[in-house]
Amino acid sequence: MARLPVLLGALTAVMLLAGTATGDPGSDKAGVDARLGEARAKAERAAESATLLTAELSRLGQAERSAEADLAAEQAHVATLEASLAAEQARLAALERQIEVQNARLAVLERQYRAALRVLERHVRAIYESDSPDLISFAVGATSFSELINNLDLLERIGRQDQRIAGSFDTARIELARARVATVRARQAVSGTVAAIAARTAAQRAARDRVASRREALAAAEAEKARALAGVHEDRATFVAEADALAAESAALAARIQAAQSAAATPSPAGSEASATPPTSSGARLSWPVSGPIASGFGPRWGKMHEGIDISVGTGTPVRAAAGGTVIYAGWLGGYGNLVVVDHGGGLSTAYAHNSSLPVGQGASVDAGTVIALSGNTGDSSGPHVHFEVRVNGSAVDPLQYL
Repeated sequence: MARLPVLLGALTAVMLLAGTATGDPGSDKAGVDARLGEARAKAERAAESATLLTAELSRLGQAERSAEADLAAEQAHVATLEASLAAEQARLAALERQIEVQNARLAVLERQYRAALRVLERHVRAIYESDSPDLISFAVGATSFSELINNLDLLERIGRQDQRIAGSFDTARIELARARVATVRARQAVSGTVAAIAARTAAQRAARDRVASRREALAAAEAEKARALAGVHEDRATFVAEADALAAESAALAARIQAAQSAAATPSPAGSEASATPPTSSGARLSWPVSGPIASGFGPRWGKMHEGIDISVGTGTPVRAAAGGTVIYAGWLGGYGNLVVVDHGGGLSTAYAHNSSLPVGQGASVDAGTVIALSGNTGDSSGPHVHFEVRVNGSAVDPLQYL
């Protein structure tokens, strides 16, 4: 960017030197004005792009802030669900441990019960196999009173022990069965809760990830728009600098045109008053160079300044001078194609472009109505027509003010 003014200055100097060397100020002026209009149009388009990008950046910034808030909310939800999930999983683990303890206790009681059954079985078998299977025989078989007492006490203690063992086991078995059912139901309920919370947690995490991805996409888009905006600002600065340089060059060339017109001014041919008294927008009028409809008027067009009017005619139509004067340019000029410029004196000149042939040369004196060209489609043209310009002191004005 720092080298741009130097390059533009060098370009301006080269163009000025070239214009001086060729002695063709009309050609240089038309080229500079075209480039000036294009540079200004680019600067305007860059300004419009910058406005759009600024608005888009504002929208993206708001969307990104909204996404950040959504992400924070989703993360809070995920944290709450993860805490609930951890608590329920701890509860489930405790129930699993409780079931293990109950199973171990039941196993111990079952072993005790089986041992008690074996004792009872042996006792019953012993009574059955003995000669005194009933209480009376057992008592009569005693050899003394003390032995009788001992035998009765033994029978009572055996019966109480059997009843106690059987009762304890039955009670424990019922309680454990109930506890087991309750624990299993609790475990099923907790398992369902854990599964539900796990599903909600997974869904919440997916939502969080989507929001995070959206935020990252918005941030990336915002960064891209910011880079584009910086580029547009840089381009616009370049276009503005170019336009400023071209405007200065245009002013310098306008002065050269004025000098060339003053140097080229000659007495008007006999019978021609237009050269001595050039027409103005408030006085006499110029003649139409050709007869035809206007296809395009004077003013901005396609981002550039259209500095004349386009009159639709067929190829080979005679193009006549709008007023008497001196031809100060006749030849090819870039997008103008075959161009004729006539100086009418007093700073007024007319230009006729896109011609197929030029029967006059530079320096020729012409009267109003003199055929100075045949229309065509040369240069930057989309069809046969005459591009007609009116310039005052080198600056283009609307020809319809003079026709």
